[in-house]
Amino acid sequence: MGDDSEWMKLPVDQKCEHKLWKARLNGYEEALKLFQKIDDEKSPEWSKYLGLIKKFVTDSNAVAQLKGLEAALAYVENAHVAGKTTGEVASGVVNKVFNQPKARAKELGVDICLMYIEIEKGEAVQEELLKGLDNKNPKIIVACIETLRKALSEFGSKIISLKPIIKVLPKLFESREKAVRDEAKLLAVEIYRWIRDALRPPLQNINSVQLKELEEEWVKVSSAAPKQTRFLRSQQELKAKFEQQQAAGGDGDGEEAVPQVDAYELLEAVEILSKLPKDFFEKIEAKKWQERKEALEAVELLVKNPKLESGDYADLVKALKKVVGKDTNVMLVALAAKCLAGLASGLRKKFGQYAGHVVPTILEKFKEKKPQVVQALQEAIDAIFLTTTLQNISEDVLAVMDNKNPTIKQQASLFIARSFRHCTPSTLPKSLLKPFCAALLKHINDSAPEVRDAGFEALGTALKVAGEKAVNPFLADVDKLKLDRIKECAEKVELVYGKKTGAAEKKEGKPVAGKTPALSGSAGDKEIKDAAAKPGPQKKAPAVKPGGPPKKSKPAAAAGTGGAGAKGKKGPETKEIFESELSIEVCEEKAAAVLPASCIQQLDSGNWKERLASMEEFQKTVELMERSEMPCQALVRMLAKKPGWKETNFQVMQMKLHIVALIAQKGNFSKTSAQVVLDGLVDKVGDVKCGSNAKEAMTAIAEACQLPWTAEQLVAMAFSQKNPKNQSETLNWLSNAIKEFGFSGYVFQEKLESKCFLSWAEDLLFLESAVRTSAITLLGVMYLYVGPPLRMFFEDEKPALLSQIDAEFEKMQGQTAPAPTRGISRNSGGSGDDGEEEEQEDVGNDVVDLLPRTDIGDKITAELVAKIGDKNWKIRKEGLDEVTSIINDAKFIQPNIGELPAALKSRLNDSNKILVQQTLSILQQLATAMGPNIKQHVKNLGIPVITVLGDSKNNVRAAALATVNAWAEQTGMKEWLEGEDLSEELKKENPFLRQELLGWLADKLPTLRSVPSDLLLCVPHLYSCLEDRNGDVRKKAQDALPFFMMHLGFEKMAKATGKLKVLLSVSKGNTSLSKTNTNLSKGNTSLKKSKSIKQGVQGKKVLNKPTLKEDDDKSGPIFIIVPNGKEQRMKDEKGLRVLKWNFTTPRDEYIEQLKTQMSSCVAKWLQDEMFHADFQHHNKALAVMIEHLENEKDGVISCLDLILKWLTLRFFDTNTSVLMKTLEYLKLLFNMLSQEEYHLTENEASSFIPYLIIKVGEPKDVIRKDVRAILNRMCLIYPASKMFTFIMEGTKSKNSKQRAECLEELGCLVGSHGMNVCQPTPGKALKEMAAHIGDRDNTVRNAALNTIVTVYNVHGDQVFKLIGNLSEKDMSMLEERIKRSAKRPSAAPVRQAEEKPQRIQNISANASMLRKGPAEDMSSKLNQNRNMGSHSEAAHTVPREFQLDLDEIENDNGTVKCEMPALVQHKLDDIFEPVLIPEPKIRAVSPHFDDMHSNTASTINFVISQVASGDINTSIQALAQIDEVFRQEDKAEAMSGHIDQFLIATFMQLRLIYNTHMADEKLDKDEIVKLYSCIIGSMISLFQIESLAREASTGVLKDLMHGLITLMLDSRVEDLEEGEQVIRSVNLLVVKVLEKSDQTNILSALLVLLQDSLLATASSPKFSELVMKCLWRMVRLLPETINSINLDRILLDIHIFMKVFPKEKLKQCKSEFPIRTLKTLLHTLCKLKGPKILDHLTMIENKNESELEAHLCRVMKHSMDQTGSKADKDTEKGASRIEEKASKAKVNDILAEIFKKIGSKENTKEGLAELYEYKKKYSDADIEPFLKNSSQFFQSYVERGLRLIETEREGKGRIASSTGISPQMEGTCVPVSTHTVTSSIGNTNGEEVGPSVYLERLKILRQRCGLDNAKQEDRPPLTSLLSKPAVPTVASSTDMLHSKLSQLRESREQYQHLDLDSNQTHSSGIGTTTASPSSAAANIDDLKKRLERIKSSRK
Repeated sequence: MGDDSEWMKLPVDQKCEHKLWKARLNGYEEALKLFQKIDDEKSPEWSKYLGLIKKFVTDSNAVAQLKGLEAALAYVENAHVAGKTTGEVASGVVNKVFNQPKARAKELGVDICLMYIEIEKGEAVQEELLKGLDNKNPKIIVACIETLRKALSEFGSKIISLKPIIKVLPKLFESREKAVRDEAKLLAVEIYRWIRDALRPPLQNINSVQLKELEEEWVKVSSAAPKQTRFLRSQQELKAKFEQQQAAGGDGDGEEAVPQVDAYELLEAVEILSKLPKDFFEKIEAKKWQERKEALEAVELLVKNPKLESGDYADLVKALKKVVGKDTNVMLVALAAKCLAGLASGLRKKFGQYAGHVVPTILEKFKEKKPQVVQALQEAIDAIFLTTTLQNISEDVLAVMDNKNPTIKQQASLFIARSFRHCTPSTLPKSLLKPFCAALLKHINDSAPEVRDAGFEALGTALKVAGEKAVNPFLADVDKLKLDRIKECAEKVELVYGKKTGAAEKKEGKPVAGKTPALSGSAGDKEIKDAAAKPGPQKKAPAVKPGGPPKKSKPAAAAGTGGAGAKGKKGPETKEIFESELSIEVCEEKAAAVLPASCIQQLDSGNWKERLASMEEFQKTVELMERSEMPCQALVRMLAKKPGWKETNFQVMQMKLHIVALIAQKGNFSKTSAQVVLDGLVDKVGDVKCGSNAKEAMTAIAEACQLPWTAEQLVAMAFSQKNPKNQSETLNWLSNAIKEFGFSGYVFQEKLESKCFLSWAEDLLFLESAVRTSAITLLGVMYLYVGPPLRMFFEDEKPALLSQIDAEFEKMQGQTAPAPTRGISRNSGGSGDDGEEEEQEDVGNDVVDLLPRTDIGDKITAELVAKIGDKNWKIRKEGLDEVTSIINDAKFIQPNIGELPAALKSRLNDSNKILVQQTLSILQQLATAMGPNIKQHVKNLGIPVITVLGDSKNNVRAAALATVNAWAEQTGMKEWLEGEDLSEELKKENPFLRQELLGWLADKLPTLRSVPSDLLLCVPHLYSCLEDRNGDVRKKAQDALPFFMMHLGFEKMAKATGKLKVLLSVSKGNTSLSKTNTNLSKGNTSLKKSKSIKQGVQGKKVLNKPTLKEDDDKSGPIFIIVPNGKEQRMKDEKGLRVLKWNFTTPRDEYIEQLKTQMSSCVAKWLQDEMFHADFQHHNKALAVMIEHLENEKDGVISCLDLILKWLTLRFFDTNTSVLMKTLEYLKLLFNMLSQEEYHLTENEASSFIPYLIIKVGEPKDVIRKDVRAILNRMCLIYPASKMFTFIMEGTKSKNSKQRAECLEELGCLVGSHGMNVCQPTPGKALKEMAAHIGDRDNTVRNAALNTIVTVYNVHGDQVFKLIGNLSEKDMSMLEERIKRSAKRPSAAPVRQAEEKPQRIQNISANASMLRKGPAEDMSSKLNQNRNMGSHSEAAHTVPREFQLDLDEIENDNGTVKCEMPALVQHKLDDIFEPVLIPEPKIRAVSPHFDDMHSNTASTINFVISQVASGDINTSIQALAQIDEVFRQEDKAEAMSGHIDQFLIATFMQLRLIYNTHMADEKLDKDEIVKLYSCIIGSMISLFQIESLAREASTGVLKDLMHGLITLMLDSRVEDLEEGEQVIRSVNLLVVKVLEKSDQTNILSALLVLLQDSLLATASSPKFSELVMKCLWRMVRLLPETINSINLDRILLDIHIFMKVFPKEKLKQCKSEFPIRTLKTLLHTLCKLKGPKILDHLTMIENKNESELEAHLCRVMKHSMDQTGSKADKDTEKGASRIEEKASKAKVNDILAEIFKKIGSKENTKEGLAELYEYKKKYSDADIEPFLKNSSQFFQSYVERGLRLIETEREGKGRIASSTGISPQMEGTCVPVSTHTVTSSIGNTNGEEVGPSVYLERLKILRQRCGLDNAKQEDRPPLTSLLSKPAVPTVASSTDMLHSKLSQLRESREQYQHLDLDSNQTHSSGIGTTTASPSSAAANIDDLKKRLERIKSSRK
């Protein structure tokens, strides 16, 4: 026993865990005692056992387990923390207790489960029990079923959710175990007890025997409603009530009657759309009716499912509707109607969106006579009615009420009658009753008896449902017989009504689903029915009253009770309306009975004093009389008796009028009595003495007979007279009366309808001025109540009058209508103001109802709908434009808009966002045009708009929100909140959608009085939003939470949290709620009170008023637009009426002034936050401002000056978080302003920018960066030149950081915008900047130097002039810095660019276009460099003028238009069709983007767009993919059509490398080489495929050649490791491009490029030189290609070239190469085409603009003069001369002899001399054949020799030495060209040599020297480019000759060295390469042409 004693000492909780079962048993016993002892349910003791309870119930020892179960039960019953153990304990009970053999264990297990349910953990227990049903052990299953049954029987179906149980029931009935089946049967019976027949459908498919057994059991179930016998902890009040009832032994009335369960809820939804036959839509259109029937039968079968899954049924409904409307076979009509009925009942509320389409068709179809069709249609329309509301379909029903066909009228009335039965007084307001009653009254007077009967039935139903009080006013004119008939029908109706809803109706106040007969049709109901025959109506009346205010307001407004609401006196008054007119005798009799005789006698006495005495008596009598005994009509008739209203004595008259007022106040005054006196009153109203008494009487009558009627009578009478005074006074009285009585739409309507009211308004202009003034005042008063719609009635008035009316309306704006003071006194309790609010709301609507509405249905044609759905976006846009204009023209429209909703709905998800926005604006327009009738389109059009709130584009979301708000304004919120649509939207995990939708709900919910219960469906999604990963979504969800709780109550919300893993922290809820309810002090109380929200109006009031007060404040706009406010403030500041915003630190007076200015245009609560002492409030204010920025753009702009001033105050705050938030807001603000294209005013700039610049010197890096970013953005909304002066001011600061940053910013401004920004002049500005080079702070010095370098890069050496004198030290620093920057071009600007990537967004407009993908990055970088670096290149690289013409690609000036001519020519635009952005293709196009084209095209587009990426790797990958495509012959074809696009992307990338990557020191240069080789490689692959190469267009080729030549001239590339290899590849590529491209395009491109490069002054001569080399290469290819060239186009280009560069201008060029190039080209063309060349000038419009034609004619003439011999190409003269001297053979012999000599070593010199002599003698001798076959070396040797001899003989040495060339050096100079042979032609005709010859020679010599003379600091151009010796290299400019001759030799060697390196054949005399004969021949041709030229010029 020793071990026993050990565990005996342990504490209880440890015993419970002991390994010995005895110890545990003991522990459980002690625990049980302990649990029963602890009184405090919150004692800490309980928590010790939290983890142990599961072990209590799952103990492995049976004995211990029993005790453990008892202890566990006690624990669950008493511990407040027990709920936490529910899941594990219940699971333990199910798995370890229910399988025990001992019955006691099982009992305890069941008790524990029930106890958990009692402590509110029913759901968790139920979940475990349902899991237990899947256990394999039948014992466990049986026990679980039994537990569920017990729970249901004790707690009832409210607490135990039946749906999941019913779902598993059929499975239990199939069990093999009899015990399980039996237990299941008992459970089914128990469920039946609670929900009755709703259980039948789900069990329809179980075994028929079992079903039969069940039916038998169900019959036995008692019909009494079951009651809950066990209560939850929270239901203790109910429990007490129940116990009292039990004690009393009565049943009680079961106030907590079982909630009615709808079978529909218990069913599983079935998805049927996918199961429709594939060919359904074809079959339904088939010609054979049998096929159509098959299709319909298939649908009929599917819609038999009682519950259908929601989906898009629009097409199916459309098809069925078409059959119902148009099919000729009535059998099919009936079938289609059945299908519609099935759909409606299966979808319920979800079918509502289609109801509007179908109802009109069905109603029209009622013309069918066949009973089966009619019955089917009735069923369909009844089923459809239950899915929507009467309101939504009222228009359609009313439309057919006037149909000519009696059957349609009859069926419509019957349908109305059936519909009314489903209504309650609240769902059948007077606004609905009125039109229906009006239509039905016509029916009861119809000639057809069946129509009359139907009309009576409908009116009877209405009377029954809405009560006599509501319906009687509409039956005023019905005769008694008919009235009785209606009442009789009402009596009969009652039965149906009772059956349908019974008592539940009164309580629930909502219609009951039509399909299931109500389950409370019990005996109790029958008693009510029997007893209610008479007292019914009275019983009802009080039922309406407690709901006073909310229910009263609308009907009251509509019924025209003025402001009086439901008057207590209303009942009797209604009857009195019918008071018949009494004859004068009867009146006298009645009057005599109540008035003293003397009084009656003296009434018509001739003496006024007697009449006065009589009146006094009369008055006394009236004052003392009781209401019931006063014969009003008799009395007033006595007063009207002679002299009546013609009384001449004013005292008597005043008295008389006063008595009328008394009678009206004190008696039951009817309209009949009023008719007697009104005329007299109008007569006297203008009387000076009696007027006020008359008005008093009028007011009294108005109170008795209602203002509308009285006013109408009075106005009519006044205007039938001609007395203007009476007219104006009557109107004045009415103005006042409206203010006193309140204004009801009904008043207005009646007046409008009776035309006389506005008749005076029609002729306002012709009225007396006094009357006109009164009338306009009256309109002003009406405007207070009606608002802007009132103006619609006067739109056609003359402008003069309209302006008066507008002025009056203007006065009234901003005023609120006064609360009515009359007509309220008789209110039946309840607060009046509630009524008014809604009443006024209604007034507006009523006015809108009076507007003439156009039916645009017929304009919505099938063609228009087809247009809107067209594939081509332009046509879709046209369609939408048409709709806009239709709605605009109609102004106000009827709700019938045909197929438009479906068409617009599909446009809401258009891929083209611009069309989505257009659709949204149409929907907004539609809401305004259709008014409240838009309600019926909420489901099918409104909800899709909410989906658009999830769009990723901000502006689209804003448009969608505006649309939703416009709709909600017209429809109210109820339609939106009903059904599952909103919860479905919230369910979508789209952060934008969630935050917008929740924001919208948070905005709207607080303003509502009640919400549909469906709002509860949104709660789970609301909770998941609270946990969303997106911060904005969480924030919005928190904002919306209190309002959900406000409407749904804490209970429901808390219950919904049960589903969450962690219970929502209640404190959060508390705080937000306590914020909402300012009057509730603590969070907890606020929650408790929120429970009572639903309990009666008073409860609601407590919560609502304060909430609304505060939240309304916050929900409005935060910035109020005050017209001209900003301008006024500026004037004030200018006129020094207020302080100018200028200070070093803000003083109090500035802050006070700003506060005052803000008070008028900033929301009060926001202003409080903004000027709060605590910085956290400033943060809040900024957060609010950021939130409202997008939605309130106009407001922000109108208050911008104040906002900026307030932000400057924040710059003086010490708190960093405020500063950061301020800068964040500023960034967003300036973005918004630049999008809006707003420009800051001077006032705004001067009061803000200086303070922002102070912040640029902030020590924190982050802040400085932000400020710089903001300064950048400001350049988009404020001119950079003006910014410059402010920043310049900033450089004078004492803060060195600020000085440095400002200087750097100045550099950026100059880099981006050029020198023009420098203010006041560039000179002054630069001097100021340069002064900082000597600053003592290093960063400032650096910044100043960098800035000047930037300017130098833009402006060149001129900078030094502008700077003026600098100290030596400063100057040397500057020069050093400039040199350094030259080595790494544009490094400085780029470094700045890295610091702020957003630099220079002149293309901010493009930025949005380039949002996606890497292209964005690239374009902004390109831009940076274009703007920053481009000028710098002038100094060292290719000048800006020749860089790729990116201006065409993305315009510099920020416009979004960016066209590339090439792409336009190639019609590539339709690839990008869906996106409405101009053509250029530099953005990454997402692959899925273009559905209309094949997948490959879009993939290629995508890959090509990646080529231009700013990321090197992306670009390389893209190029590799494209290269692979080019290399595979079968795939290369796919690129066809994309070549231009590819080349554009490529040269964009080349430009990007040139400007950005090469200058980026951080980048690994190997990466760049790799990228270059990829680019060149893929282009070489492309240009090897001729068919593709030819697709490149001129513009693209021009830019491509520009890029490649720029690359070849880039000295930085040469410095790279493999740079030379790159340049060699480029050479090869250029050759390929020239050979393989379309020859016309490339020739044209080169000509344009040459023209551009010559035009550009800053161009490097080498650039033009290389372009000309390319042209020569093309000239050489001409003989082969001439036939494929479009000569017309080439000649046009040459013509343009010659127009820009006439011969004289070309001759002025530094080099003569351009003119030679052009002539060579033309000469070659003439040679190849002959005279035909002149036929190709067709494209030139005006040939005289250039010398082209003349030149061609000249060339042609020369060639015609030549001999035809091909071999001998001498000129005619030369030939004849040779013939004179010797025969041809002889010549050849002589030359052969001479060349032999030259070839032998000994006689070389002799041979050369002979050759010289010979050539001198026969200047035209042709030595070409002899040179042609010799080596290159030999040719050079001969030339050199001839030249030496020439020099010696002609004394040329003098000239040569004078230019600094020694003859020896001449000798060593190996020219690359053989053209120089010309120099050896001495004196041709033996004449003396003139100076012109020497000049000519000097020119040639210079050019020759120039050939070898490369500009030192640039890489020599690759003469090897075209690798043929005959092409001359480009000459340098003449002026450089002098300075550079000394470097000649050096340069030549460098050249040869390089050229040998490049492995290209090359005619330098060193190599032994041989020249190809063809090239030599070409040279000689060239030579001869030049000889010709020289000769002709000599002559």
